Amino acid sequence: MRIVFMGTPDFAVASLDALVTAGFDVVGVITAPDKPAGRGQKIAEPAVKKYAVSKNLPVLQPEKLKSPEFIEQLRALNADLQVVVAFRMLPEVVWNMPPKGTINLHASLLPQYRGAAPINWAVINGETETGVTTFFLKHEIDTGNILFSEKVPVDDEDTAGDIHDKLMQTGAALLVKTVQAIADGQYQEIPQSSIDDEALKHAPKIFKETCQINWNQPVKQVHNLIRGLSPYPTAFTTFDNKTLKIFKAEVQEKEPGIQPGGYLTDSKTYLKFACRDGFICAKNVQLEGKKRMDIEEFLRGLRVG
Repeated sequence: MRIVFMGTPDFAVASLDALVTAGFDVVGVITAPDKPAGRGQKIAEPAVKKYAVSKNLPVLQPEKLKSPEFIEQLRALNADLQVVVAFRMLPEVVWNMPPKGTINLHASLLPQYRGAAPINWAVINGETETGVTTFFLKHEIDTGNILFSEKVPVDDEDTAGDIHDKLMQTGAALLVKTVQAIADGQYQEIPQSSIDDEALKHAPKIFKETCQINWNQPVKQVHNLIRGLSPYPTAFTTFDNKTLKIFKAEVQEKEPGIQPGGYLTDSKTYLKFACRDGFICAKNVQLEGKKRMDIEEFLRGLRVG
């Protein structure tokens, strides 16, 4: 079975590597174009491209997925199956091309958390479990027939980064299982349940306003927001008239007399912000214009205006 793989970031590399290691015939890799990154704006290659080149796999990096040139190149690969992991939304002319269809690995237990940021929103919403799902692509995003899924627990202190790494490995294994089942013709398609829309939790793209901490909220909700946005794009607040990102924090009981948004510090070991019903004790932070650091190091260099 000839397979074309489509993906871009590190999350997708684990899946591509699992397919190659399992001996599947990956005849082409589609990924994003190289682009400037970092302070120096040096041209950077996507993680998937770096891996593909190391394995001598053919790579295509189309600017536009509907361009006639790319469609012709893709068709020439003569794929039986296309596999998508952390890539762009595909036009129908692309996902409908191979005879065995196009499958996607999504980082949630569909139909819950359809959208661009399923890992972040599962943690922000305080879920105790999430998972990965493989399904066939169709018109509406993340709504195709489900093939397989696998649950993964979310621990109380897990960040989005922790869950990302868990799902990356679990997803890679589930993808191999899915591709093998398709190769063997041993699978069953499960239509996504027609759940009442009010029961569905969504995972839209995260914007800057989502990341600003509202100290009037319950402390558990604020803690989940911090976990769900760490390490990226990161929850933040204003401190000493500058933006302070909080990557890691602990929950503490609130002392009386401190209004939400107020803070306490001994200038050596702790900095804690008051929420509606408790304290968020910052453990790892980054002040605007500074590097990321643990709270003790941050407080040693602190001069509050």
